[in-house]
Amino acid sequence: MADQPPRVSLVNLPNALTVLRLILVPLFLLALFAGGGHDTTWRCVAGLVFATAAITDRYDGHIARKRGQVTDFGKIADPIADKALTGSALIGLSMLHDLAWWITAAILVREIGITLLRLAVLRYGVISASPGGKAKTLVQIVAIGLYVLPVPPSLDWVRAALMWVAVGLTLLTGADYLVRAAALVGRVDRPKARP
Repeated sequence: MADQPPRVSLVNLPNALTVLRLILVPLFLLALFAGGGHDTTWRCVAGLVFATAAITDRYDGHIARKRGQVTDFGKIADPIADKALTGSALIGLSMLHDLAWWITAAILVREIGITLLRLAVLRYGVISASPGGKAKTLVQIVAIGLYVLPVPPSLDWVRAALMWVAVGLTLLTGADYLVRAAALVGRVDRPKARP
């Protein structure tokens, strides 16, 4: 009888970082809307909370793979925490009239749609994150962070340009996932040639 791989405990550092990120989401929203939503001090606090949550996203998966602590909970909770953080930030910024609603809608439709697509094709195989997808996430986080922080008006063009890049990458990588999903399903469903 083959040895069973050791069972990974749910209580580990990567899962703790993921849970911390989920806990930070409501704290971030409280800080974002405090003082009417445009108080400089509270926006700096919101920016700090957002940055802390984003850093946990950068390291939880890396640590899990490096230490062999990948769990089913982590696989499910990590993307939920990611979407909760970016989604709440985008919706909050649009509610405060700092970000156009169409940008929030475009990013959220793509993010939720691709997450559902990846789950739908899971029986055919896993669509791994692409370098473009990782770049998209980084640019999104930086752009959102600049909108959260009370930057001087002279830098408005910088954050606007970064957000345009984020939207572009979001849509391009979304199209890439659609092509890869179609190829994955097509490869599995294609009848095998007879010898």
